[in-house]
Amino acid sequence: MYVYEDPGTWTSEPTRPRWQLVLRFAATLVCLPVLCALWLAVAVVLFVVGLFADGIAAVSDGFARGYMRFMDDMLGGVLRLGSWFVTWPELRHEGDSEYYRARVDRRVGHWTTLASAPREPKKARPPVECAIPLRDYRGVGAGYVAEVALGQGWELRPSDVRKEVRLWWSAASHVD
Repeated sequence: MYVYEDPGTWTSEPTRPRWQLVLRFAATLVCLPVLCALWLAVAVVLFVVGLFADGIAAVSDGFARGYMRFMDDMLGGVLRLGSWFVTWPELRHEGDSEYYRARVDRRVGHWTTLASAPREPKKARPPVECAIPLRDYRGVGAGYVAEVALGQGWELRPSDVRKEVRLWWSAASHVD
């Protein structure tokens, strides 16, 4: 946590009312198939347009980068429509700090295992950055994520803790 940030933002989120969670979960069950179909339709349209745009991309390198960025923005935008969804574990464990502690421990441990793996020749480097989403730590707060991550060798990156905590693997700065 940085000294200029409000310490209140690093605490756990307030428990949501049960009726609101049940309503959101029911809406999730209805809207998730629609969102998946919408994402698939957008992906197919972008693929078909991309086939024709391939001829232009052969001539213009900037067009190819722009089209890839456009595709990423479109598909990511469709996925962000579902940011209000409530999953079954969230419905069952709202307000259960032990569940969220275990969830944070498991998520940070997973990223630590990936980042600390030895580099294999002719393979991609292990990830050195990660983001822990609010969905994983809402019951214990971003402060707990920072505590666990710092204990495992991660450094904090500038983050909006109302959305995610960004981490960077500090051992990556050492030369192999």
